[in-house]
Amino acid sequence: MSQLSFDLPAIAALGREDFFASPANAVALGMIDLWPDWPDRRLLIVGPRGAGKTHLAHVWASRSAARIVAAETLDEHDIAELVSGHLVVENVDAIAGTAAAEQALFHLHNLLLAEGRSLLLTARRPPMFWPLTLPDLASRMQACHLAEIAAPDDLLLAFVLGKLFSDRQIVPDAAVIPYLLRRIDRSFAAANAAVDAIDALALSEGRDVSRAVAARVLDDLESLAD
Repeated sequence: MSQLSFDLPAIAALGREDFFASPANAVALGMIDLWPDWPDRRLLIVGPRGAGKTHLAHVWASRSAARIVAAETLDEHDIAELVSGHLVVENVDAIAGTAAAEQALFHLHNLLLAEGRSLLLTARRPPMFWPLTLPDLASRMQACHLAEIAAPDDLLLAFVLGKLFSDRQIVPDAAVIPYLLRRIDRSFAAANAAVDAIDALALSEGRDVSRAVAARVLDDLESLAD
C-alpha cells in the first residue's frame, strides 16, 4: 500500500513559550520583555531571514495589543487609523527607494509618537545600510534603539531546525537534526533552505524524514552551489 502524502501548510507557533532564548537573541528578547519602558517608545529589531524577528513581533503584539503591518503596504492604509494603537511595522528596509511608502512611514512614525503609542520595527539590516531617499525618515530610523539578532550558535540552530520541522507537522528521525548541524552553514537561511528541501523531497516520494533523505537533499544543494 502506498503512503499518502498531504501538502499541509506550515503554521508557525508564535507564542512567547515557543521562543527559544539564546545568547544570539538575548538582547532582542530582553527589549521585548522591557516594554513599555523602551527608549522613546521605539524599538528596531534587526536580523537575517528566519532569525525570529516576526516571532518576537507577535510576542510583543500579543502583549501590547498592537497591530502588525508590512512596510510595503503602508501607503495603502489609513495612517490616522493605524495610530489608534501600538504598531509593528515589518520589513522596513524593503521600502527604501519607494517614495510613497517612505512618506507613509515618516508620517506614521511622527503621529504614533505624538499619540503616545509604541512602535516596533523589523528589518534585515541596520538603518545605515538602507538606501532611504527621505532624509528626515533616515534620521528618525537611525535614532531608534536597535536590538540585533546575531548568527545562531549550535543550540539555537538545533532549536530552529526542530521548530521548522514542527511548523510543517513533521517529526524527523532522531539522527536528522544532529546530522544537519554537522553539514549546513551556521545560518538561519541555511536551516530554512534545508528544511524546505527535505520537506519537498519527503512529500514528493511519500517518505518519512530520515537521515538518508536529509543526506540526498544536502548533496543536491551542495552540487548546485558548486
